Amino acid sequence: MYRKELHVTSHREGEIIDMTEDVRTAIRESGVKEGLVHLFVQHSTAALTTIEYEPGVLSDMQRALSVLAPDNIPYAHNTRWGDGNGRSHVKAALVGPSLTIPVADRALMCGTWQQVVLLELDTNAGRTRTVICSVTGE
Repeated sequence: MYRKELHVTSHREGEIIDMTEDVRTAIRESGVKEGLVHLFVQHSTAALTTIEYEPGVLSDMQRALSVLAPDNIPYAHNTRWGDGNGRSHVKAALVGPSLTIPVADRALMCGTWQQVVLLELDTNAGRTRTVICSVTGE
């Protein structure tokens, strides 16, 4: 198994960062020809998914998440901790912290329009996020 930490710096809440090339590089470095790549973000206010990385879909994703966890409702987390990012935790939990994608012929098996992305969901954005990338196989 090959494991590498990928570091991504965000600048604002709602930012969607394309990590596809970083993941492809890790697969090449691993030497794995056939297997799986597993990604896990080590933060409770960020998430990982695949998406078509184009402005319309990115805007749609941001809008959909704001409907699911709106800015203008009270969150118990904010009352307890006072950090104002209750909605960030909810959005991250809905999307999820991990992603697994097949590897074949030393290549990421994403579809034509799929890119691997990190969603920066924290109201306190402008952070460096750590994504653990594990590549297994032969």
